[in-house]
Amino acid sequence: MNQTLLSDFGTPTERVERAIDALRNGRGVMVLDDENRENEGDMIFAAETMTVEQMALTIRHGSGIVCLCITEERRQQLELPMMVTNNSSQFQTAFTVTIEAAQGVTTGVSASDRLTTIRAAVADSAKPSDLNRPGHVFPLRAQPGGVLSRRGHTEATIDLVSMAGFQTSRRAV
Repeated sequence: MNQTLLSDFGTPTERVERAIDALRNGRGVMVLDDENRENEGDMIFAAETMTVEQMALTIRHGSGIVCLCITEERRQQLELPMMVTNNSSQFQTAFTVTIEAAQGVTTGVSASDRLTTIRAAVADSAKPSDLNRPGHVFPLRAQPGGVLSRRGHTEATIDLVSMAGFQTSRRAV
């Protein structure tokens, strides 16, 4: 993304501070990468505060694919295997198998069902039996060290929601 265009929204530090404030207040933010990477934007919400209306907006105005950014610790807690053993994608996006809440959903595809799945996955007491596989939510495992170790949307999401005060083992959409 052309940094000149972004300057209308403040300095990089101001933009990060605004994003943290928005997440703390239950609003979503856009995370953009640069032209030399994927050159795209992701809508980010804190999993704990996301509403059904926000999920519907994400599905309707995004690609329709809903991802849940998680730490390696949470991936192990939920016993989620990686989607592939040999990740050959250009940016090494670390998808696990897809998930669906084991209870409280119908087809799994609605905004309400996807939010139920996310809430099941981020609950403090979450366990593998709380989730069915496959499903309509795509967990993404972040690299330890955040954007300092990998310049990805997944790591940026984990960093932002952590700085906003949400638990590090829970994540964002």
